[in-house]
Amino acid sequence: MRFKRFGASLLVTGLALLGTASPALAHSELKSSDPARGASLATPPTQVKLTFSGPVTLADDNPIQITGPENASWTVGRAEVAGAVVTAPVQAVGPAGEYTLRYKVTFEDTHAASGSVKFNLSAPAPSPTSQAPTSSQAPASSAAPAPQGGETTPEALVPAWVWIVLAVAVVVAGIVVALRFTRRKD
Repeated sequence: MRFKRFGASLLVTGLALLGTASPALAHSELKSSDPARGASLATPPTQVKLTFSGPVTLADDNPIQITGPENASWTVGRAEVAGAVVTAPVQAVGPAGEYTLRYKVTFEDTHAASGSVKFNLSAPAPSPTSQAPTSSQAPASSAAPAPQGGETTPEALVPAWVWIVLAVAVVVAGIVVALRFTRRKD
């Protein structure tokens, strides 16, 4: 009888542990971007927009960078945050090819995250003198793939499966200890 009570209390404790750990595993992430991940742009955007699943702040003075082929590095203006949305004006330079937008933000739950969004420019960017970023122009994209989750650096976020495996291991260890304890008493 003692074993049944101990086993039941251990099971309830394990379930409570799993139930309370679940909300802590839900971290914010990148919901969508403009330019979108994998998009092919006929002309370069004049601004970038990142939409996250929760409110963010900028991680440092240089939270957005865009680089591409032949060491092309776009000029990124002052990024602005409105809740879960980060926007920044950009001035494109460089040849046609694959570009990478890198970002660094801090989420409301204080975990810092960085990630990247790759997109393609199908024509070279015009020279800096013929294009100036304005906030009234919208980015032109010929493709709008479905929004995808952002990338978060491994050191900033422990994957959910690690917590689940850890919780299961604790429960199994508790059961093993309980079985050994009750067998010695009998």
